[in-house]
Amino acid sequence: MSYDVVVIGGGPSGLMASIAAAENRVKTLLLEKGQKLGKKLAISGGGRCNVTNRLPEDEVIKHIPGNGKFLYSPFSEFNNYDIIHFFEKMGVALKEEDHGRMFPVSNSAKTVVNALISKLNELGAEVRMNTPVKAVHYNTDEHTIILENGTKILTKSIIIAVGGKAVPHTGSTGDGYAWAKKAGHTVTDLYPTEVALTSREKFIQHKNLQGLSLRDVALSVLNQKNKPIVTHQMDMIFTHFGISGPAVLRCSQFVVKELMKGREEVPMVLDVLPGNQEKQMVQSILKSMETSPKKSIKNILKGIVPERLLDYVLKSHDIDGEQKAAAVSKEMIHNVVHQLKHFFFAVHGSLPLDKAFVTGGGISIKEVVPKTLQSKHMHGLYFCGEILDIHGYTGGYNITSALVTGRLAGINAAKESLQETGI
Repeated sequence: MSYDVVVIGGGPSGLMASIAAAENRVKTLLLEKGQKLGKKLAISGGGRCNVTNRLPEDEVIKHIPGNGKFLYSPFSEFNNYDIIHFFEKMGVALKEEDHGRMFPVSNSAKTVVNALISKLNELGAEVRMNTPVKAVHYNTDEHTIILENGTKILTKSIIIAVGGKAVPHTGSTGDGYAWAKKAGHTVTDLYPTEVALTSREKFIQHKNLQGLSLRDVALSVLNQKNKPIVTHQMDMIFTHFGISGPAVLRCSQFVVKELMKGREEVPMVLDVLPGNQEKQMVQSILKSMETSPKKSIKNILKGIVPERLLDYVLKSHDIDGEQKAAAVSKEMIHNVVHQLKHFFFAVHGSLPLDKAFVTGGGISIKEVVPKTLQSKHMHGLYFCGEILDIHGYTGGYNITSALVTGRLAGINAAKESLQETGI
């Protein structure tokens, strides 16, 4: 059996690549080892599918801190606005939510996945499900793909779109790295990103704050000089093993990279009230204490932060919450407010890669042509999606990268196959 383009992997980048190749009227085959196409798309955005983001191009790339600048060249061909137009042209109405996130009006990821599958069928691309690939052999003219059942498939162009190693139940189990290495590619160190962090701090081990959610806090990762590497203002939650939630996920890759440098722990600092000035808070509290000296200090401070956090902070400064305000010193108030504005703690690790939302590391982007996604080492070989050493924050950025790189890989793999046949 012979094809012009074979795409391995039926996730967002693989689906997009298959559609782009088939649109160029080449004989296209999509191989998917699982029972369903678009599994990762189907669970993204809490099952609603955060298709892309409508922020300006520069902002989108800023939200892809893992080699996002590589995407400037692909974006000049097909960008986030083109993704919106692409889906709307297929009849998938989209709506914009906070921070530019784009979702289907149906609020169902199935709408997006089904539209892609329908387009694939309409274009006549062949799709084989439950078809794992055992090996890839590269040759001078054509390449050979050997399936697990022993079947050999010849093709002029191969697109490897099998994802990374995060969320393995969707089929991303790192199969493609060996095929890339065989073609002479470097696979950079893999690590978890967009992942919950672990801590051995006593308040974590003793579960003092377990389950406590904090809204709109500022969380920073500190370097070895205790200066912020990055700060994200979002929600977070304390867990039985450490910390999680949106702010933590965004900070996680910076923590993991610091730990990869050999640090045993990485300090973080939490500002529970980023909209308030420390000095003004202290003055306001002292004024309330003067007005109501017989009130308990806990009642004076009530409502400033969640009660469990307040109890913990008061206890850590040996302050009895039932103590009358008149009996609490100014210094104590300064200390309490300072801790709420500078809640220091150390993190010691993260959950493993298979528990992360996104894979850090992958095929070195130095070895891939940005405008075509073609291998610099092997003719007729293309990469797209999370297998590349590109990773962003959650919020539609990783899917944007997958769809853009998939689109260009499909177009250019088709063009190369046509050149091979002399058309």
